[in-house]
Amino acid sequence: MGVAYSVGEVDHLYTFFVQWSPDIYTKGNKKHRQPRLLIREKHQNRYLVVEKNKVAVINKLLSNPVNATAKNWEIITVKDPKRRLSLSSSEDSEAEEPEYQEEGEDALPVLSDHSQLLDDRHLERLAAHMPPRTQGYPWQLVYSTAIHGSSLKTLYRNMAGLDSPVLLVIKDMHKKVFGAFSSHPFRVSKYCYGTGETFLFSFNPDFQAYRWSGENSYFVSGNLESLQIGGGEGGFALWLDADLYHGASFSCPTFHNAPLSTQQDFIVQDLEVWTVQK
Repeated sequence: MGVAYSVGEVDHLYTFFVQWSPDIYTKGNKKHRQPRLLIREKHQNRYLVVEKNKVAVINKLLSNPVNATAKNWEIITVKDPKRRLSLSSSEDSEAEEPEYQEEGEDALPVLSDHSQLLDDRHLERLAAHMPPRTQGYPWQLVYSTAIHGSSLKTLYRNMAGLDSPVLLVIKDMHKKVFGAFSSHPFRVSKYCYGTGETFLFSFNPDFQAYRWSGENSYFVSGNLESLQIGGGEGGFALWLDADLYHGASFSCPTFHNAPLSTQQDFIVQDLEVWTVQK
């Protein structure tokens, strides 16, 4: 039904939206939100959420002819704004279209575990910046200093085998809450990893989100001595030591952010990492 695109074309389009046009695929101003559509690959768990008035952008962006795999893709509507069904639900019958929730003001991410750092106020503000692929799933606690102790090695070990985005939340000794959403789970890596979905946030005290600037791709990097998010020009947007006790936050080109904590050098009081539970 409607327009179909090949796998390669949709991958290219998704990358373009994620890196350069977050306003197209993320929730915008609630008062001016347009009806949303999904580009769906039949029988697969792959979707791209777009606003109805952005379909023309797709046609302009994709100039190559559609190949034989195009029949696997179609545009469908978000039919029922009151239901939240898993993207992994069965699609045995093509006559049955999956239904999704158009996130409302009362729709918050569901935490499957208790959080010592996040309340409804935090979740409400963060939900507006989460990518569509996380919506409709509960969030599971992967690591907590209160439960697992303060160890970067343990944090890495708890994320071994994960293949989903993570939310890092920190409270410092001044009771300030801040952190980062990472498109990929944290791991030891020689090189930087991540995508333009990665963003920083701070409740200091007012909520502030810092998205990718496009200036560099120093999203996340980690080793056994430290975890770093953002970088360039000699400073990290967020840096944590091996004991997850000392941290630092500086302005950096990756996100054009202000320091997330009250002071550039801070002491961690509590730290949690959450992931999408599929």
